[in-house]
Amino acid sequence: MKLFRKREPTKNQSEQAGNTVLKMVTTLGDFYYAWDGKMYQSDIVRACIRPKVKAIGKLVGKHIRDDPTNGGLKVNPDANIRFLLEEPNPYMTGQQMQEKVANQLCLNNNAFILIVRDENGKAIQLYPVPCVTAEAKYNGNGELFLKFQYRNGKQGVFRYSDVIHLKQDYNEDDIFGESPAQALTTMMEVIGTIDKGIVRAIKNSGVVRWLLKYTASMRDEDIKRNVQSFVDNYLAVETDSFGAAGVDAKADVQRIEPKDYVPNAAITDRTIERIYSFFNTNKKIVQSAYNEDEWTAYYEAEIEPVVVQMHQTYTVRIFSRKERGFGNRITFEANNLQCASLTTKLAFQAMVDRGAMTPNEWRATMNMAPVPGGDQPIRRLDTQVVNMLEDCLNKMNQENYVQMTNVMGQILKSAYLDMHGGEKV
Repeated sequence: MKLFRKREPTKNQSEQAGNTVLKMVTTLGDFYYAWDGKMYQSDIVRACIRPKVKAIGKLVGKHIRDDPTNGGLKVNPDANIRFLLEEPNPYMTGQQMQEKVANQLCLNNNAFILIVRDENGKAIQLYPVPCVTAEAKYNGNGELFLKFQYRNGKQGVFRYSDVIHLKQDYNEDDIFGESPAQALTTMMEVIGTIDKGIVRAIKNSGVVRWLLKYTASMRDEDIKRNVQSFVDNYLAVETDSFGAAGVDAKADVQRIEPKDYVPNAAITDRTIERIYSFFNTNKKIVQSAYNEDEWTAYYEAEIEPVVVQMHQTYTVRIFSRKERGFGNRITFEANNLQCASLTTKLAFQAMVDRGAMTPNEWRATMNMAPVPGGDQPIRRLDTQVVNMLEDCLNKMNQENYVQMTNVMGQILKSAYLDMHGGEKV
């Protein structure tokens, strides 16, 4: 039995009941902050998604092509693809577009990038799609299209094959990720109520705190003059009263304790922790107080799945099957070693000695400029000697035994002199 099949077109596409509509996060209630501007204004939400957004923005996109002939691969063999990743459109750099797309992905669990192609079908520009709604529609041939509704009221319809679609919480819907609106509504309402309570408490701090009750009848202007005199003499910051006040029998002084109605701190903390959990983060990540192990765990759990999805989605949309068959793909690299401690960074020098890292890759972790020739792997001399001896042993036979023995002697002698500063034995 086939679980998946090609969508069958209908005669009247307008009456097709299977169309799927994704509504991007919109305002729900007085306190629900949404991607239309209000949700992003929440300091808690912005703090939760900022580490992920910044990390995705720092990814470096590269065009990789396998090179079976030479037994390796080529990095950025096509300059047009490299420029496309570095400058996707005239208004953005690659880092800026990746941050914008990451924001949309975090807030909507969906993000769309439109591919503009030339007459030959080659991708020449990339644009993020800031839509309000996205609707899946099929034409008479069963080809999938996306209909976008923009904030200015205009619409756009594009082939799904021309859209880089990133998604999270991909569950019930066949095309779109699940919207976070239902899960976030209650928590954002609580946060909104707490914020209103704090503002109300601050405003309430300016209400009447002292009451002067006069025993004799006085005119209004006299009451105001006496009250002002009391404030100037005893309540002003620059007063010399030393915290003591004296009044005569014509007035009684009474202090009023205002009710601030400050929200319960425990409730606030629990709500914030729930929002942290929803975005799969914690206080240390938000406040950049993590160590390298904590950041590595956060990266592997939250960022790396997006990176893998970007690898595959960019590759499928930018390259045809034929081009992918020749080993063309898009990768996004992240230098997580920047978050490592100094001790860990120094330990990576051993990887340079063994050719696992290039000198410039190691220098990048130390925030040092590259050096000429530093992009080529190097090997330690003692390792090279071992490889040369192994090669000689493999080529040795009865006929060239003496010759190979002399060669190995010269190799060992040279290695010994190098190790002992040129001293002869």
